[in-house]
Amino acid sequence: MNQRFLSIFLLGFSLTACKQVAVQTKTNNSEQHIIQPTFITEPVKHDTDDPAVWINPQDASKSLIIGTDKDIDGALYVYDLQGKIQEDKVVRNLKRPDNVDIEYGLILNNKATDIAVTTERFTHKLRIYTLPDMKPVDNGGIEVFENETGAEFRDLMGIALYKNKTGKIYAIVGRKSGPTDGTYLWQYLLEDDGTGQVKATLVRKFGAYSGKKEIESIAVDDELGYVYYSDEGVGVRKYFAEPSKGNQELALFATTGFTEDHEGISIYQTSKKTGYILVSDQGANQFHIFSREGTAQNPNEHLLLKVVKVKAVQSDGSEVVSVPLNSTFKKGLFIAMSDDRTFHFYKWEDMAGKELK
Repeated sequence: MNQRFLSIFLLGFSLTACKQVAVQTKTNNSEQHIIQPTFITEPVKHDTDDPAVWINPQDASKSLIIGTDKDIDGALYVYDLQGKIQEDKVVRNLKRPDNVDIEYGLILNNKATDIAVTTERFTHKLRIYTLPDMKPVDNGGIEVFENETGAEFRDLMGIALYKNKTGKIYAIVGRKSGPTDGTYLWQYLLEDDGTGQVKATLVRKFGAYSGKKEIESIAVDDELGYVYYSDEGVGVRKYFAEPSKGNQELALFATTGFTEDHEGISIYQTSKKTGYILVSDQGANQFHIFSREGTAQNPNEHLLLKVVKVKAVQSDGSEVVSVPLNSTFKKGLFIAMSDDRTFHFYKWEDMAGKELK
């Protein structure tokens, strides 16, 4: 789940009135301590898991949300900013897509191309689609974790995309289970294979694992060059996203105060170097919000700033953007998966309250 910091200047906003296909909710006076979503998406067929946001560079109000439907007969659902399914863009017949992420400007056929990448768990493949049309560019899927023994060591789960300062784009991938020797995550360089399709080259194996549960949620901070992931039941681990900077763990935080699993991670930027890291406390239906920049003494000391309860139930995947999208999401958009087969859309100012920017 990956935050992109884009400079988008909008001269005006327009929000077309829509029929009540997606549900717009209002605050219940008896639940004032629970943040209410502005929109709840139309439901998927089986089981929502993870969202990602593609920001339309020409018109941010036409941005899209991509969400996984996690099943053997699964799909990537595509929504507008009111939570309505864009049926012509939905990708079906996927074998349990788990997590999804987005990156901008992969060079294919000598053209900068935005992509959405999902992990297809039961085929052990990455599936890659162009944006905004959602056309496949992966030759039917790219196998990863090759030569690993046991399905649980190959069953794909988490993914985050990282674009470095030179424009190289990497996929950092996790699986259902893995070794505790510091090689749980594998990182692949994504490139054109010479025909306009994507190929993936393994560049490193890294990442500590406690062995307690699993690692699913992964998020990359492109601007600062860090990758974060949830070692469920333990905390959030932090590493350099750039392979050349090594595999030393920089931090383990969010180790206390969680009810059960640590899940979705998302990054809200208030500037190039400041902002917030949001981590799902799945069993408590809430998010713990930490400082992105750390402290003056230690940039890897991420202090807890606030805990926010949300309407979404048993939230696994999440995502946030910090740019204005339209007249509704003027300060950004936070998205949380809910176990009723939907995704919840929240205004950032509702999440931030008076305590955060």
